[in-house]
Amino acid sequence: MDRYPKKTIGELCHIEKGTTGLASAEAGPYPLVATSLERKSCNTYQFDTEAVCIPLVSSTGHGKKTLNYVHYQEGKFALGTILAAVIPKDSKIISAAFLHRYLQFFKDTKLVPLMKGAANVSLAVKDIVKIEIPVPPIDEQLKFIELFNKANGFGTELVGEFDTQLDYLKQLRQSILQEAIEGKLTAEWRASTTLSLHKSGKEIKGNPDYDAAALLEVIKKEKAKLIADGKLKMEKPLPVIEDSEKPFELPEGWVWCRLGEVVNRFQYGSSSKSDKSGIVPVLRMGNLQNGQIIWDELVYTNSDEEIEKYKLLKGDLLFNRTNSRELVGKTALFQNNRQAIFAGYLVRFHMVLNINGRYINNLMNSGYHREWCNAVKTDALGQSNINATKLSEFIVPLPPIAEQQANVDRVDSCLAMVDVLEKQVNGRKVLAEELMQSVLREAFAS
Repeated sequence: MDRYPKKTIGELCHIEKGTTGLASAEAGPYPLVATSLERKSCNTYQFDTEAVCIPLVSSTGHGKKTLNYVHYQEGKFALGTILAAVIPKDSKIISAAFLHRYLQFFKDTKLVPLMKGAANVSLAVKDIVKIEIPVPPIDEQLKFIELFNKANGFGTELVGEFDTQLDYLKQLRQSILQEAIEGKLTAEWRASTTLSLHKSGKEIKGNPDYDAAALLEVIKKEKAKLIADGKLKMEKPLPVIEDSEKPFELPEGWVWCRLGEVVNRFQYGSSSKSDKSGIVPVLRMGNLQNGQIIWDELVYTNSDEEIEKYKLLKGDLLFNRTNSRELVGKTALFQNNRQAIFAGYLVRFHMVLNINGRYINNLMNSGYHREWCNAVKTDALGQSNINATKLSEFIVPLPPIAEQQANVDRVDSCLAMVDVLEKQVNGRKVLAEELMQSVLREAFAS
């Protein structure tokens, strides 16, 4: 578009700041443009026109210059106080829709560099008015908008299809975990193993490797010994599991038990303040993602007392005891030899004897566990909570030791195939988005 004359936004448009407080706005019939992609609603309107709405604050804050969206809005609408409406003075010279497409595409080179501030990064109206843009004849602007809408519609449809495929794969993950904890995923292994044991004359009943009831008895004796030796505290009796509480039938050799029966103890994490300057990482809620520990956005501690008291051991499970409804109860397995402790909103527990922590982690990332969390959580001040006492009562479908490992191996194998499919779909989604950007880049360059 270098062949077209350039004018400043100030020459072409009026700019007016929004007047509606986003937090205090009362819902109503009019769109309320905010910084996010979705519109809110308002019972009053500020504008009745076509406009480009530009956020005046950084999308991420924390000293970073970023803008996620430049918005287009028409008709009657309200505008948040942290945005500005750019309104063409003459729609026969500049189209608001064209200006929106241009500024959204070039926001990282035209708008973001103008942002200023250390902690609170913002964009000033006096700088927006100085931005130069190419001004093709209005009929060419309208042709460009038509081209964009076609390309955008195709791209959106294609990306939407890939998102649908990713949703299906997410559901497939949950189906695999559900079949695992119901014993369906290891049905063939169980039949083959039982046949082999019978042929060899080995006993199944009473063998903890193949009989979970026997395993549970061994665990009870081990915990009683640890209590007698002063290594564990005496525990309150857990409620008896009623038949009405059992959500599905278990295969032969499995048993239902409370989580507290197969855990050595539950421990809340450190409530001391952490910072960026310490040595030992303090894992927090955000470090638990999809059953794994993510070593991002870390804070640290230097306290020897804290490190000794809360140091994590390989095989520990971390349970997120408070957060939003969707995140409370998320669990991850600590499998590292790396030194770390855990923060106060997490609960640490470790399985007794050789109970497979990976099996328990799969269980606690299943839809069955999510439904349980939603049923037992308490809500206060916008936060959901599940304490250690309630966690100890979670009902576990327990396989015998040998089948726990077979179960984990089968899950790993199935999920590895899902990982490959997800990688392929995500790659195609990126290509679709790049194609869309390429079409626009070509249009702006012409």
